[in-house]
Amino acid sequence: MSSVLDTILGASPWVVLGLVGLVVFAEDALFVGFVLPGETAAVLGGVAAHRGHVPLGAVLVVVVAAAVVGDTVGYEVGRRLGPRLLGLRIFDKRRDRLDDAQDFLARRGGSAVLLGRWVAFFRAVMPALAGAARMPYRTFLTWNATGGLLWGTAVVLAGYLAGASYARVEQAIGRGGALVALAVAVLAVLAWRIRRHRKSRGGAGDDAAEDRGRDDTAEDAGRDDAAQQHRP
Repeated sequence: MSSVLDTILGASPWVVLGLVGLVVFAEDALFVGFVLPGETAAVLGGVAAHRGHVPLGAVLVVVVAAAVVGDTVGYEVGRRLGPRLLGLRIFDKRRDRLDDAQDFLARRGGSAVLLGRWVAFFRAVMPALAGAARMPYRTFLTWNATGGLLWGTAVVLAGYLAGASYARVEQAIGRGGALVALAVAVLAVLAWRIRRHRKSRGGAGDDAAEDRGRDDTAEDAGRDDAAQQHRP
């Protein structure tokens, strides 16, 4: 394994960047994540940057861009294939996990696109499921870009900080991803509750104003009737 890594890391910088970007892109666009998770390639890019073989900034840009564009292609695949997507043979042995992903998307909506990025299987299928569910593309793009930026930065920096300890980072990235996903989930729930509370308060204020308007109208009508009765 180490000899293979040394061979890859010893290739031309453009080859390293191209390989990393291709794997990250294909994970979500073509379901390659079932065989080779994109985080493996992203960590590899971070290790290459630590060794001075490629610029760290270039790896970050390539990984984030590939993640966002790959998800967009996966979304289009799901939107065009629709229900036929779920019948693909590639999902036969993963039907239970696919059902879990669909349930997660139905419960969380757009935030499932972001949170799903931290789980290898969800990362590979969530964009296509969002497209098949006809999620508005603007909503999908917002969560997709946010998730791609957070995930890509975290995974590449993990590889960079680990340096030569590639194997250790590869084993630990799942736990780190889970912690980040938990933190993001808490923030998302808090934001949702605050927005809902403000909306309910605004609705209550509108109802009260409407009731006051009705009372004023009724009072004015009563005054008009009284004035007409006193006229000769």
